[in-house]
Amino acid sequence: MKTVICSKNAPAAVGPYSQAIFVGDTLYCSGQLGLVPETGKLAEGGLAAQARQMFANVKAVLAENGMDLSNVVKTTVFMTDLAGFAELNGIYAENFTGEHPARSCVQVAALPLGGVVEMEVIAVK
Repeated sequence: MKTVICSKNAPAAVGPYSQAIFVGDTLYCSGQLGLVPETGKLAEGGLAAQARQMFANVKAVLAENGMDLSNVVKTTVFMTDLAGFAELNGIYAENFTGEHPARSCVQVAALPLGGVVEMEVIAVK
């Protein structure tokens, strides 16, 4: 049985998809941009601001299902410019302490709404 997860503390989906789906003891989170939930606009301040907001949004979706970043086993990060990879890594390390989840990070031509970074996660209870 699957459960749709929707947090009011994270931005609403910008298309026909769910913020996350919980199946068994695994949560599959859709990609989160650096959108400010209250405004629906990207956080101002470039990569760093969007990445920090992206993490806040991921944390909100996880919390809606009684989880936190320690439950994350896999992340996929999408960036429009890998020149910012070192900056992203610093913010990533601020959020994932201790054992780090498996990760993929790829450069893409564009992200929705003009975002510069997006992350999807898989978490297990």
